[in-house]
Order: sequence, then structure tokens, then C-alpha cells
Amino acid sequence: MKILVTGATGQVGRRFVPRLLQRAGTADTVRVLVRDEARAEPFTRLGAEAVVGELRDADDVREAVSGADAVLNIAAAFRGVPDEEAWAVNRDAALGLGRAAADAGVGRFVQVSTTLVYGAGRGRPAVEDDETLPGASLWGAYPAAKREAEVGLLALGRDSGVDVRVGRLSFVYGEGDPHLPQALRWAQDWPAHRRMSMVHHADVAQGLLRVLYAPGVAGRIYNITDDAPVTALDIHWINGAEVPASMADRPLADPWEGISSPLRIHHELGFRPLHPTVWSAAAAGAL
Repeated sequence: MKILVTGATGQVGRRFVPRLLQRAGTADTVRVLVRDEARAEPFTRLGAEAVVGELRDADDVREAVSGADAVLNIAAAFRGVPDEEAWAVNRDAALGLGRAAADAGVGRFVQVSTTLVYGAGRGRPAVEDDETLPGASLWGAYPAAKREAEVGLLALGRDSGVDVRVGRLSFVYGEGDPHLPQALRWAQDWPAHRRMSMVHHADVAQGLLRVLYAPGVAGRIYNITDDAPVTALDIHWINGAEVPASMADRPLADPWEGISSPLRIHHELGFRPLHPTVWSAAAAGAL
């Protein structure tokens, strides 16, 4: 199987592709779409092919998907980008990639999404069949665009016969990713007991590999998340940051916002997190 990966040089992709190459071995070929050939060197050194191009350029995308058997779309734009860029990358480019893949005869397409698509809480952990409830505190162009991309790609799969699957990532951290310290930007304004589901990069890779290679799961969506959501207080402690005195007195309007269930990926794909909590990851020296 020849596998095309987009977003290979981002925080998730750069940690995932070496693991994919290890999993692929000599049986499969890995191709990465990159804007800068020099940034592909760590992957080509490990055996990947590189195609230089832009995800938003139709000709580049057609070249990238040519001859591929599977596409894994990790590319994303978030963390402070303008709304128009978030829509252009997370929805429009994803749908364009999906259409190009279908036209090229690609058999399998994995869309990497976010559990932020759930929006507000529901009085329980969010599950994959839940509808979006916009308006949560972390709602915005990024999750809205990701959700529209999911809907469009799953429809494309039903219409074209491409096997489309979706992996929704919780808050990603670990292995030097600055995302965890950056979380202090908003956690400092939260109630101390507000919780958030998380997932370590090692478990992102494990989850995506399971979603990519599993037989018979066309059209399925999977939350990729660990077992124990952390609190805003944990985020301060794990970062060694001073805890604002006012955190303890803040009311918690929605105790289930940001919490997603891992049960489907546990039951159907055998996923068990290598780092079940952020504290176990810290104890393993994996932050």
C-alpha cells in the first residue's frame, strides 16, 4: 500500500510519520506532501518519498495522490490563524484533497479531525454519533471547518466508494510539543476544576495507525483520547506555573465541555493508551 500523508511537518505529523514508516516497514510505501523539500529530509532519510507542493494547489494535490492507495490528511491550520485561513485549509483544502483522491482511484482516506467539533457538553462524555452543538467557549472557525470537512468527506465516501474514516484528536501534548505550556493562555481563566480530555503524541500515532489499517471500518469516526481528563489546576501544576488565587471560586457552567469518550476505539480497534494520563506521561519523562 502506498500511503500519502499531508501535514507531515506539523506538530502531529513530524512525530507521526517516523512511527508510520516503522509500522509500514518494507510492505508499504510512505509519501509526504511538503511545501519545502528541505523539511522533508528527516522523513526521506527514513525511507519516505517526498512530493513538493501546496495543499491548496489543485495541480500539486493531483500529483501527490497519483498512484496512492491511501491518504492520511493531518494538515491543519489553527492556533491563532485568521478565520479565512482556517476555513481554507481545514475545510476547503481537505475536501479538494478528498475529491482528488477519489478521482485518482485512492481506496482509503483518513481525515484527522478534532474533538472540538462536539462544541458544548451534553451531561456526559461526547460520543462519535453526537451532533455538533456550537457555542462552547472553545468554539470557532477551526472546529467548525473541521466538522464541515468531516461531513463533506463522509458524503464523498458514500457517493464515490472511497473508504473514508475519521480520527478525532483530543488536546494533543508530549514529546516537546509547546501545546501543553500554551494551554496556560486559556486555562488561567478557567475554574480550577474544569476538565479537558487529552492525548499524548505516542497515542495519537497508535490511534491513527489503528484507524488507517483496520479492515471494515469505512465511514466510522473514532475519538482518539486518553483515559483521564485533566483539570485546569493540573495544567498549572504540570507546567510548574503559579495557580491564580481566583481559580477556586469560579463557577463551572458546563462540566462536560471538552470531555470525549474513548470507548468506541477501545472496543472496536483495541486501542489502549500508552500514557493513560498526563501524570503518567510526566512520570515516564514523555512530556
